[in-house]
Amino acid sequence: ALLSPVMWPILLASAAFLAPPLATTRPRAREVRLSRGHRQSTLVQMAAAGQGMVDGVRVGPPPDLPSLLLHNRIVYIGMPLVPSVTELIVAELLYLNYESQEKSVYMYINSPGTSSSSGRTTAFETEAFAIADTMNYIGPDIETICIGMGFGTAAMLLANGKKGSRACLPNASMMLHQPRSRTRGQASDIQIKAREVLEVRKAINTMIAEKTGQTYDKVTQDSSRTKYLTPNEALAYGVIDKVLRSQDDLPQKPSFLSAL
Repeated sequence: ALLSPVMWPILLASAAFLAPPLATTRPRAREVRLSRGHRQSTLVQMAAAGQGMVDGVRVGPPPDLPSLLLHNRIVYIGMPLVPSVTELIVAELLYLNYESQEKSVYMYINSPGTSSSSGRTTAFETEAFAIADTMNYIGPDIETICIGMGFGTAAMLLANGKKGSRACLPNASMMLHQPRSRTRGQASDIQIKAREVLEVRKAINTMIAEKTGQTYDKVTQDSSRTKYLTPNEALAYGVIDKVLRSQDDLPQKPSFLSAL
């Protein structure tokens, strides 16, 4: 039977409503996975590069503070002078030397030296000698600043900075003492180690005497027992040249602070 003209619009509307959607109106699952995988890969690459903004959000690892300080030619010693610390400090000094020999290096020191704060020996004094020799070897001037403490060989590094540019903060504490040794064993081994300790003491006291203007005998006598120095006493002794009492006295403000 023929349909009346009135029924045709109804049948066409029903067919359009019941027909399946076109394939192009909905992405396939594989295409969705590929799209998401590509986006994630892009985000990973941007994070590895340490830069990028996605939808207004920073993509990448958190800021590497030692690298930011190094970029501003700041070297920070905040631990006992164990081999791993010495390796890092020497590497940073050599890098800054070949980056520029005209710009100064700023070394902040908060270290008990080659001993722990309790007086236990943590490393050989040669670790401090490696840093001191590198400071003297490279071309840039090194400005040293003591924050917290500079004990033993750390005080030697503090005094080893450029004269006129050695400083400390108002509540810093410096201390001179003899090298320590806890050698045990046969008498011949103890004798060998004792001879080495005396040579190390001679090297440390000679460097401190040269940098402070004191005589070798006075430095040897003062360091024969633990001698603590307040900032004013360290200033009078010649370990430092000034006490930083405000931010205006700081040698340099890191440029990255303005961007944080």
